[in-house]
Amino acid sequence: MAQWDILIRGGTLYDGSGRPGENADLAIAGGHIAALGPALPGAAARVIDAAGLAVTPGFIDIKTHSDFTLPINPKAESKVRQGVTTEIIGHCGFSVAPVLPGKTQLLADYLSGGAPWLPFREVSFPDYLDTFPAVAVNAGMLVGHNTLRLMAMGLEDRAPTVAELDQMCALLDEGLAAGALGLSTGLFTPPGSFAEPAEIMALCAVVARHKAAYFTHIRDESNRVLEAIEEAIAVARAYPIHVEIVHLKCSGIDNWGKAAQILDRIEQARAEGCDIDCDAYPYAAGANPLKNLLPPWVQIGGNEAMLARLALPETRARIEAEIADHGLNNWGRIPSWEAVQISISPKLPQLAGETVGALAMARGCDPIDLVCDMLIEDNGATRVLITTISEDDIRTIVRSPKALVGSDGNCVADYGTVSQGLPHPRFYGTFPRIISHYVGELGALPLELAVHKMTGATARALKLADRGLLRDRYRADIAIFDPADFKDLATYADPHRYPTGKRTTVIINGTLVVEDAHHTGALPGQVLRRARDGSVG
Repeated sequence: MAQWDILIRGGTLYDGSGRPGENADLAIAGGHIAALGPALPGAAARVIDAAGLAVTPGFIDIKTHSDFTLPINPKAESKVRQGVTTEIIGHCGFSVAPVLPGKTQLLADYLSGGAPWLPFREVSFPDYLDTFPAVAVNAGMLVGHNTLRLMAMGLEDRAPTVAELDQMCALLDEGLAAGALGLSTGLFTPPGSFAEPAEIMALCAVVARHKAAYFTHIRDESNRVLEAIEEAIAVARAYPIHVEIVHLKCSGIDNWGKAAQILDRIEQARAEGCDIDCDAYPYAAGANPLKNLLPPWVQIGGNEAMLARLALPETRARIEAEIADHGLNNWGRIPSWEAVQISISPKLPQLAGETVGALAMARGCDPIDLVCDMLIEDNGATRVLITTISEDDIRTIVRSPKALVGSDGNCVADYGTVSQGLPHPRFYGTFPRIISHYVGELGALPLELAVHKMTGATARALKLADRGLLRDRYRADIAIFDPADFKDLATYADPHRYPTGKRTTVIINGTLVVEDAHHTGALPGQVLRRARDGSVG
């Protein structure tokens, strides 16, 4: 009778701690790591020959929006083929729960630029966790501040009343009590941008009471990025909670070169006793709903009010003047409108891949008119790629032991509904890009540090109780790949491409999900919940 369920023989184990790899075997039984060591004895139901391969903890994608796609793409193809075994979802203030009675369409319209195909429903956060469908990856959920604000007060540019703030706190309390990992904010776009710091502090008092965490898309990643970093640090100073600054960047040509200064400031805050981290993706372009590039006041009152406002000549003149003055909201100054490319347009799919500059020239109109017209035609749902980040800053962040790795990408696939449009290549390539390009081609960091930034360091930040390291009795979330044949192929022009790696194998909770680069169809992922002590299991 087999002693082990799976025995991985002869691989180089990078255990996630940052230590160099060691040649050893790894045995799995009952969904857990059962033994590690050279030449393990005993029989196994399945033996995997890992000679010449790296064996690592499964990659933890700390920053994703896969809550928008997992229910309609449960196999999580684009992520598991990168070695991702766990995703943290509900970021940037955009969670798909809670949804109060009568508010379903409000949230659907609001999230249409990111989740155009997701069916929304009235649901409490506890029910959302309890009814999450079977999927391939583990998923930890966050409660989104923008969603809370929409439920309590809509898209209003004002401070909440006492009753409205109490309602937001109560909804957050309910989600955290059910096991949500924390609160997320997106302070760059309405309605999050309408919130003063005092509102966030009040919500973070609830987070602290639950020993949960705070994840923030900071208020400005461009011209006021340093001030926005200080706002995040202030939360970490005020409360004994973990603060995660997500997809760290210095956006816009006026802000290139600030990455080192920001990393030093985060390290200083840590030295002062703050529990704070950051993460980033290794690409020069970001992605967002097109409407979020415009000044925040454009969205006041919701989708219908925004579309009516965008039809007015005086609105367009004001938008043009404000962008000329300080650049795009949260993105800063771009060289030209050629830097903005249509990614996904549900009603105008033929425009995917075109730039705003080229479309405006073809139509013989001003780019601002093109943007406003397209939002009206597409009911506000257009999504774009915006190239605004310096490669030098990317390398500074990738090299740094202080910065984790997060894709900011949905799990999609090269077939079905989620294959539409031209999404950001980070959806398919973030983790292999770090390994093939920045470790292999540039030598910017050693493989063991790259693995640590994707596994053990991330697990520590998330307080994962038994994931992120190759340790006895830890959950068997494991990635097996050839570092010399694990290259991202996804590009901006052709993003729906899985990475290379004929021998890539991914195990989640002891179940083979990817075997020699082929998805097995297994859906062994678990909903991760935070315990009362703050640990996540």
